[in-house]
Amino acid sequence: MEPDLFTAAAEERQEKDPAASPLAVRMRPRTVDEVVGQRHLLKPGSPLRRLVGEGAAGPAGPSSVILWGPPGTGKTTLAYVISKATDKRFVELSAITAGVKEVRAVIDGARRATGGFGKETVLFLDEIHRFSKAQQDSLLPAVENRWVTLIAATTENPYFSVISPLLSRSLLLTLEPLTDDDLRGLLRRAVSDERGLGGSVELPEDAEEHLLRIAGGDARRALTALEAGAGSALAKGEDTITLETLEDSVARAAVRYDKDGDQHYDVASALIKSIRGSDVDAALHYLARMIDAGEDPRFIARRLMISASEDIGLADPNALPIAVAAAQAVAMIGFPEAALTLSHATIALALAPKSNAATTAIGAALEDVRKGLAGPVPTHLRDGHYQGAAKLGHAKGYVYPHDLPEGIAAQQYAPDAIKDREYYAPTRHGAEARYADAVEWTRKNLGRRRS
Repeated sequence: MEPDLFTAAAEERQEKDPAASPLAVRMRPRTVDEVVGQRHLLKPGSPLRRLVGEGAAGPAGPSSVILWGPPGTGKTTLAYVISKATDKRFVELSAITAGVKEVRAVIDGARRATGGFGKETVLFLDEIHRFSKAQQDSLLPAVENRWVTLIAATTENPYFSVISPLLSRSLLLTLEPLTDDDLRGLLRRAVSDERGLGGSVELPEDAEEHLLRIAGGDARRALTALEAGAGSALAKGEDTITLETLEDSVARAAVRYDKDGDQHYDVASALIKSIRGSDVDAALHYLARMIDAGEDPRFIARRLMISASEDIGLADPNALPIAVAAAQAVAMIGFPEAALTLSHATIALALAPKSNAATTAIGAALEDVRKGLAGPVPTHLRDGHYQGAAKLGHAKGYVYPHDLPEGIAAQQYAPDAIKDREYYAPTRHGAEARYADAVEWTRKNLGRRRS
């Protein structure tokens, strides 16, 4: 039998007994205008609007669409809306459970329906990145011949996870995480709409804010938690979803954390100070509080990059590359997977040997500059490449270090005003011990007076 997860049969079941369907399904938009968020995809004249037949008529568009975005941002919803707007048959498959056999069954059914002048078919393939290259190849004939309108969804970068022939034949639409305002509007609509809870319960502000934290930008998660809270309240004979009821029903405590207030800065400060103090467990606790509260993962990653230089420096030269790599990964993958990357970096930084020598060095150098201790650059260090520089004596007497056996020339580099200043005071913690040996040797061979 052909796979059929949200076809006419499923719609018929929902119409007969709406309450039997999950709230997230009941609140699924019926038109493009009901879609939450994704304003960049829904503006007039956009490719998505034209795909559903809005705007000026033109040449036939692509028969394949790839929707790329985090979980719960509306990939399945958009596929369903497209099918409804174009009055096409809708068949849904997941690459987690389906294979080439199931795909071919849908394609064969679509060819028979088209040949018999029946409805055209929209094949929604979720998690397409889980299909192998050979499995994705099997989709090409159907896309080329327009036997189906393929809408594929992925949470991974399609330029790495989807084969080039399919990607080149597709319209790529990138979905953005839903904002708190997007989700707030969706929750309020679900509470009042007859398709949802029909006004049977009220949702106070503190419970609504907790739902937003739980959701983490995921509409499906927000609606599922709302449904659980409403069910618990009604079972107790209450018409209000209190914060306590919501906590009990979703087993998630409302951690006090204001992303725009004191808690934002206090917990961030505690995270960095725990890393500085090498308490990995405390650092992970504060990281978890920030993640659970829906803190922007890019903010956390930026703090870790600062910590790597401020508190670790050359005691572990790998600390900064780890923090930078974490920031890049976070920007690409987002939550929830970004929690793993942030944990990785936090543990590495907390357990790294510590040194603030780089921090104090630049601080001391800046203090002298701001006091006016600068002075002219020594003549032998000035640029001697331009015409007339030689007449001014620029670069005269400069010794090229690479011409010497040990690669170091005993000549003055600093201006006279600070020629005896020593800003960098390395520790002997971790890898910085070798820098301590190196700076001692170089200062001696430069003929520098030790302070």
